[in-house]
Amino acid sequence: MRILSNADVERVIRPQECIADLETAYRELALERAANRPRNHTFFPVEDEDHPGFRFRFKSQEGGNLSSGVWATRITADMAGLEPLPNGGRRRRLIPAAPGGTFVGLVTLYSLRTLEPLAVIHDSYLQKVRVAATSAIGIRELANPEVRVAGLFGSGWQAGAHLEYLLLVRPSVEEIRVYSPTTAHREAFCEEWSHRTGRRVVPVERPEQAVRGCQLVTCATATVEPCFDGSWLEPGTHVTSITSPDGTQPPRRELDDTTFDRADVIVVLSRAQIEHDDQIDILGPVRRGRKRWEEIGELGDLLVGRFQGRTRADQITVFANNTGMGLQFAAVGARVLHNAEALGLGREVPTEWFLEETTP
Repeated sequence: MRILSNADVERVIRPQECIADLETAYRELALERAANRPRNHTFFPVEDEDHPGFRFRFKSQEGGNLSSGVWATRITADMAGLEPLPNGGRRRRLIPAAPGGTFVGLVTLYSLRTLEPLAVIHDSYLQKVRVAATSAIGIRELANPEVRVAGLFGSGWQAGAHLEYLLLVRPSVEEIRVYSPTTAHREAFCEEWSHRTGRRVVPVERPEQAVRGCQLVTCATATVEPCFDGSWLEPGTHVTSITSPDGTQPPRRELDDTTFDRADVIVVLSRAQIEHDDQIDILGPVRRGRKRWEEIGELGDLLVGRFQGRTRADQITVFANNTGMGLQFAAVGARVLHNAEALGLGREVPTEWFLEETTP
C-alpha cells in the first residue's frame, strides 16, 4: 500500500485529467455505474483550550465508480468554528490542533476487485482541485461561451484554484474582478494571479463591483453569510457557489434568496445532499413556490442530456457545487495513485498489515 503526501499529489495532478476524470464519474453516477454516500458531519462537545467555540468535528464521505476501479473513503478530524471578518461577516475556520500545528485529513482507496487497501492519501490538495474542477465543469456547461469579464469572491487558495480552472474552460476571460473582505489579502492575490495568468486580475472595494458588468460570478469562500445581493445580477450571468448549509449551525451559504429566485436554471452537484442537510438556500425557490423540485437538476444528469441547461443567452444560471463527494476522491485519487506509482512517489508499507484472516 502506498502513502502519498500533499506534496506528492501536487506533483502528479494534471488539471485537464482532473476535469476529465470527474466528468466521467458524474456521468457514471447518473447512469448507475457509480455510488456515493452523502457527506456527514458529527460534532462532539470537546472544545479547543486555546480557541473557545472551536469544537471537535468528524467529517466522512465515501463513493466509487467503475472507471476508477476504486472505492474511496475520506475522513477529517477537525477543530471547527467561526471567526469574524473585517466586513462584519463570519467565516468557518479549521485550526491546526493536531501535533506540531497540523491537520488531519485522509483519503483511503480500496480496490473494487481485490478489496485490498491501495493507498492512503493526504486530502488537502485533492480537496482543493476536485472542488475547482467540478465548478469548472459547471461553468463549461452553463456559462455563455464568450465571457470577457468575471467576478470572483474570495482570495484564499480555493479562490486561486477556481481562477486557474475557470480559465481552462473559459479562456476568453480577459478580466477578473476580485472581492474579499481583507484588503491586503485581495491585493496580494490579484498581484500574484495577474502575474501567473497574464490576465487583468483586479481588486475591487465593494461586492457590487464583482457582480455588475460580470458575465460570470464565482464564489469560492468559507463565509457564513451571502456574498452579494442577487438583485445586482445582470441577464445572462452564470453564478457558481461552493458553500451551502451542511448541517452546522448557523447554516452556511454564499448565495441569497434573490439569486436563487431569479435563476432561470439551477444545477447542483448532489440532490441527495440537499435533502440530507436540508439545504435551505437551494430549497428556497421550491418552498416559496418559485420552482418545482424537478426543476433543480443534477450535474450528472446535465452531462448525459437528461436535464436541460442554458437555452438562451439572457438566462441567469446557477451551479451550486453544494457538497463534497467521496466519489470525487475515488475518481481523482485513482489517477493520482497511478501517476505517483509511475514516478515511484510516496512511501510503501506492506499491504498484509491491513488484511485479516477472519471476519466479524
